[in-house]
Amino acid sequence: MDLIEKTREFVAIFLEGEPSSHDMSHINRVEALCLKIQKEEGGDPFVLQLAALLHDVGVIKEHEEGGDHAIYSADIASEFLSKSGLGKEVIEAVTGCIRVHRFSAGESPETLEARILQDADRLDALGAVGIFRAVLSMGALRMLKHTTGMDKGSSKRTVYIEDPIEGFNEYMQYKPFTIPEKLNTDAAKKIAEERLKIMRLYLEALNLEAEINEQEL
Repeated sequence: MDLIEKTREFVAIFLEGEPSSHDMSHINRVEALCLKIQKEEGGDPFVLQLAALLHDVGVIKEHEEGGDHAIYSADIASEFLSKSGLGKEVIEAVTGCIRVHRFSAGESPETLEARILQDADRLDALGAVGIFRAVLSMGALRMLKHTTGMDKGSSKRTVYIEDPIEGFNEYMQYKPFTIPEKLNTDAAKKIAEERLKIMRLYLEALNLEAEINEQEL
């Protein structure tokens, strides 16, 4: 088994039971998006695949302890890849991508691979999948607070609003609708433009239906 598949298996074990939207389906989509962007923009596909597979491996630790899953993920990735015998230069390239990928951190990527990973991760918050992930994540985080009392500081702005539809509207303004201006590559910007059309149509329909229901009560 090659290193890519070994890494995929390693991450799948780490993320087993992940309750929000950073599961293996997200990982696989980000990997595919990285390779799609790479075909237009260039970059090292091997570094990109490893970085995409490992970029959220620390999210369970964040749920349990707080902190920043990007830093946890980079540390876990470094240890795993070192044990695999991968060279130091490649490991540093992979972990460098992981450390700056997170949307809320506002980090500026220095390498092409880091720019591509950051774009791919942000693109997965857009379109039909982005809507699904947002609703899933909001529900999971609200339940986490209800059952454990733990809240996620970066999510307070939208997740814990009493009316979840109002919270979703604020989330859309705060995150998805600001993503295009933060993307690094032209290839990613083209994908974002198409995906945002879906989100705007959905939000318009959601608010219209919610308004009709309120009027009928």
